[in-house]
Amino acid sequence: MILNGTLYRDMVISGANNLANEKDAINRLNVFPVPDGDTGINMSLTMGAVRSDLPSFEGNVSQCADKVANMLLRGARGNSGVILSLFFRGISKECKGKETVDTTDLAAAFKRGVDAAYKSVMKPTEGTILTVMRVSAEKALEKAEEYRGRVEDFMPYVLSVAEETLQQTPEMLPVLKQAGLVDAGGRGLVVIFEGMVRFLQGNPVVLADAAETVEEPENAFEQFNTEDIVFPYCTECIVGKSEAYLGEGNAEDLHQFVLSAGDSAVFVDDTDIVKLHVHTSDPGKVLSEALKFGALLTVKIENMREQHSSLSSGVQSSAPAPAAEPAPAREEPEDAAPEKKYGFVAVASGEGMVSVFRDLGADQMVIGGQTMNPSTEDMLKAIRRTPAENVIVLPNNSNIYMVAVQAALLVEDKHVEVLRSVSLPQGISAMLAFNPDGEVAENVAAMKDAMASVSSLSMTFAAHDSTFDNREIKENQILGLVENKVRYVTDSREECMAGLCDHITEASVVTLFYGEGVSEAEAEQMQAIMQEKLGSDVDIMLVNGGQPVYYFIISAE
Repeated sequence: MILNGTLYRDMVISGANNLANEKDAINRLNVFPVPDGDTGINMSLTMGAVRSDLPSFEGNVSQCADKVANMLLRGARGNSGVILSLFFRGISKECKGKETVDTTDLAAAFKRGVDAAYKSVMKPTEGTILTVMRVSAEKALEKAEEYRGRVEDFMPYVLSVAEETLQQTPEMLPVLKQAGLVDAGGRGLVVIFEGMVRFLQGNPVVLADAAETVEEPENAFEQFNTEDIVFPYCTECIVGKSEAYLGEGNAEDLHQFVLSAGDSAVFVDDTDIVKLHVHTSDPGKVLSEALKFGALLTVKIENMREQHSSLSSGVQSSAPAPAAEPAPAREEPEDAAPEKKYGFVAVASGEGMVSVFRDLGADQMVIGGQTMNPSTEDMLKAIRRTPAENVIVLPNNSNIYMVAVQAALLVEDKHVEVLRSVSLPQGISAMLAFNPDGEVAENVAAMKDAMASVSSLSMTFAAHDSTFDNREIKENQILGLVENKVRYVTDSREECMAGLCDHITEASVVTLFYGEGVSEAEAEQMQAIMQEKLGSDVDIMLVNGGQPVYYFIISAE
């Protein structure tokens, strides 16, 4: 067998289906105990477009590979998603102009994909998805001629190499060996290859029902108190669009509002209606905002606290719920014509955090962050909607930086600078250092200096039991992070805050952002602990950031 466009199409779809079915198991392989178990989600969302848009595609291998690459590039989420998209983009370049591909073509395509993926990473780390890709491609090149004309036998060989390499990743990365896990991204690639092989063997993978792919613990509603439901109102409505908003993708402002209004947001922006769902603390605001876009056709509001009270006596859980997967991006909006010299795109979540960036001058906010990584398409839309000649992008998360860079490469009519801000305090400090009268290079240098001068600390919870950095960590223990590295593992937030203060030196101004589910009284208690530890000379400001996942984020300058 050699691959034509139809066979390549169906092989990729089978791989994407297998990845979607296994995403939760891949998430659980994440070593870092902070709630960021999203490798499976990011890779699955990256591949997700091919499951819905590719089945009807007809064409040769070149055309099909090109369509796959474009879908993945725009849908890429997180570092693992970007690497995966670049792998398939390299494949498409090698297949360019070909009606069909044999094993030698496929091996060369894998090698080109690996080269593209490695070039995208500043400091490639062995023992990750990159290693599984590279070794698989190298061995494929060695054996391609032997399997000529038999792709159905060649791909099982490539899969066996990938599986063997994956099992070796703990020996390459001490953090994996300590945790007794293989690399999550590498496992994701193996799962894709497994799906491809199953198709070639006449047993393609179909997408499982949601109920079959999510393992819910028995009586899961009893694992938290009713009071732990931060956004109690499940709000749904259908809006019949007014004339000004007719057409797909024309209610993006409402979409962004819904994402910032709570969690578990789902948003469908169709030609003449909008359907939205969100868990929020103020359904009235959501409905009032929706009314700006047309007439309410249906409305449903449910009080989840009341529902939960009737189902459970409640067993306390100290962990806030991770943010939901963001809704998939819709059709790309028109470019905004430049109206000024500078514009900003920033990534943040939580109403307070979003307001801070808007107050500092951010033109476009992309709702996202830890556990909720926006796609390349989301970033691209925001850049194009920014009415400026020069657009400065602040990802504010290390797992979003590569996505922002890929989005910037797709913009041709604006100058885009992506700063490597890996925390919200860094992004805020960068914007404070901006000079509207300065030149681009001067501003970029000043903003980088500002990011380097701020200390970023945070407090969250352990998402799972783990052995990390020679520490035994239990699920739901309190974690204190300094520059995104775990420094404290405690059983109380007070103890953790006191420890974090030991890492704040020579600071005159400290800002304490408290997150969703943290009361003002507790925030003031933490402020008092910090004041006692740091002394009266340090000015400590308290801000309701409303950010998910992190109880507290601290900026010290």
